[in-house]
Order: sequence, then C-alpha cells, then structure tokens
Amino acid sequence: MLTIRYETSGDYEGIRQINRKAFSRENEAELVDRLRNHNAAAVSLVAEMNGELVGHALFSTVTFQPECPALNAVTLAPLAVIPAYQRQGIGSQLMETGIKECRKKGYGMIFLVGHADYYPRFGFSSAGNKGFKCEYEALDEAWMVLEVNEVPQYPKKRNRAL
Repeated sequence: MLTIRYETSGDYEGIRQINRKAFSRENEAELVDRLRNHNAAAVSLVAEMNGELVGHALFSTVTFQPECPALNAVTLAPLAVIPAYQRQGIGSQLMETGIKECRKKGYGMIFLVGHADYYPRFGFSSAGNKGFKCEYEALDEAWMVLEVNEVPQYPKKRNRAL
C-alpha cells in the first residue's frame, strides 16, 4: 500500500538515496540537503510503499527580483521516484498531494523546470508567458508555473523567480 506523508528527520538518508537513484547523480540529493539546511523547504513529502521510501517531492520557498512581497510562491525541485517504482502513478500522487498542501499553506504559485509533456496534466503552463524569467538556463517550455491560490495582481514586467 502506498502512503504519501511529510518527511521526518529519520527519512533524510532515504531521501538522499531516492534522489541518487532517480537521477543517477548527487546533484539533486545535495540540493535537497542545502535547501533543508537553509530552512527553505516549505513542503517535503515522501512516498512510502510497504515500509520502503520510494519517492520524494520538495517544494521550497521562492524569492523574486525585484522583491515582490505580495507573491508567496514555492518551487518544485526535485520530484523523484526510484526507477523500479516509476510509471506506477507515484510521482502523480506526490504532485497532487504537494499541490494540495501548498494550497492549504497559502502559497499562491508553484514554479518548476520540468518536462513539458508531464507537468501540464497538473495545470502547469508557461511561466515565461506570464512574465516570469528563470534564473537558470532552461528551455521556455520547461519553465512552468501553476497558480494554486488567488494571487494579488502582480506586475506584468517582472524579473526572476529565484
């Protein structure tokens, strides 16, 4: 049986392993540790199946340049599922639960850089078309945003979401 729940400190090593296995490198595991250490983690969820951690999703706080305090947003990075458990709906369940939790916590928007064929099914669309620029080199179609709560009227010309 699959359970989606918030991470605990006892999950940290398991989360590192999920990200290492899912991405076949250390970058995402190190990113999670850095964000957690800087208190930027807003919503961190794990997928657990029969007592084993098999997936992870981290939503972290976003800052804007120039500063825009009225916008309360997060970014998704990473979303990871161990390869043996991929294509079973676990990533989708992590996404759906993450979106609900971000909504409950009052975040207005979720940003991400990801596969243009995957994330639109959750309502994500081009962030560039809404006037947001990404601080990272990313294809226009990969830079996406989802409005999860009503956000105040934001300036049409905006710099980067960090």
